[in-house]
Amino acid sequence: MTATDVEAVFRAEYGRAVAVLVRFLGDIDLAEEAVQDAFATALRRWPETGVPPSPAGWIITTARNRAVDRLRREATRTERHAQAALLHTADAPPEEGPVRDDRLRLIFTCCHPALAVQAQVALTLRLLGGLSTAQIARAFLVPEPTMAQRLVRAKAKIRNAGIPYRVPRDADLPDRLAGVLAVVYLVFNQGYEGEAGLCAEAVRLGRLLAELMPDEPEVTGLLALMLLVESRRPARQDDAGELVPLPEQDRGRWDRELTAEGQSLVRRCLRLGRPGPYQIQAAIQAVHSDAPTSQATDWYQIRQLYDHLLAVAPSPVVALNRAVAVAEVDGPAPALDLVDALDLDGYHVLHAVRADLLRRLGRPTEAVREYDWALALAENPAERAYLERRRRELVRR
Repeated sequence: MTATDVEAVFRAEYGRAVAVLVRFLGDIDLAEEAVQDAFATALRRWPETGVPPSPAGWIITTARNRAVDRLRREATRTERHAQAALLHTADAPPEEGPVRDDRLRLIFTCCHPALAVQAQVALTLRLLGGLSTAQIARAFLVPEPTMAQRLVRAKAKIRNAGIPYRVPRDADLPDRLAGVLAVVYLVFNQGYEGEAGLCAEAVRLGRLLAELMPDEPEVTGLLALMLLVESRRPARQDDAGELVPLPEQDRGRWDRELTAEGQSLVRRCLRLGRPGPYQIQAAIQAVHSDAPTSQATDWYQIRQLYDHLLAVAPSPVVALNRAVAVAEVDGPAPALDLVDALDLDGYHVLHAVRADLLRRLGRPTEAVREYDWALALAENPAERAYLERRRRELVRR
């Protein structure tokens, strides 16, 4: 039993424990503190006593007892009677709403329209993903004190506005859906960048949303997108931990079960005939998955799908990805013109793409400079290892 074992339990169970405690206590701050106290206790005790048979149950029970102790200490004489009643009745708090999942309820709470989108994402990463304030600040490229203030304000707004902890009524779901999907996908992307447990959590939430709203094609599209991307995880890094880009991946290592499920969901989206951004992105990933080899990829279809995506959800990142498809169809020169027109200077992927296009155009000195920019901005160790290797290959020529 080591600190690493406790950390693994933390990554797997933190979000569920916080969600259960929020339902029990009705107070996000108190729930967070209680769960963190419980993990601190586990870090001290488990090396001596061993991991309990149900680590999550142990954490939740310990956190609840800590919270109860604190409420007892802080309660006034008058309040003690109410707190005592709570303690005697709250062993099995009743389930609420159409879906019996505390984490789904918590994400709908975090994604309430009263909160700004950035606050929704930050709060979800904190409460469900268990990311520290410093980690979330790095993801948003803001100073840690700024992110700390943002989180405090978001939690205060939920408390002061009386935002309910529940999945909304069926009639309210469509208005809340876009924010929830955006946050789930950002959680998935955060996991893709390094917190792998977050990908599994995002997929699990995606499945719950698909169960809740089976007729919403964008829900199905997001789940398909995440499954198809996740199916490539086994091939995404080599044994040395270096990123293996999609064209160089061993397709035999892809998770075929996830691929088949994702492709099946994409076909269901096509039958519904109401394409949206997540469905189009899933379709792009499905085209990649259909190709038996990188050389057999239907880049014409991928470019067409990016044209469609750019029309319905324009963004510089979509334009950058479209430029990659253009490079495969029309060559690196027109793609470089497209990339040079984008305003994404702080985005390491832009510099990595530009470096590759310059390399293919026989301009190694400029390509090395772009790899240097990409390396200065990239934080993921696997990506850095890949970029460093490509840079070395150019310098040796």
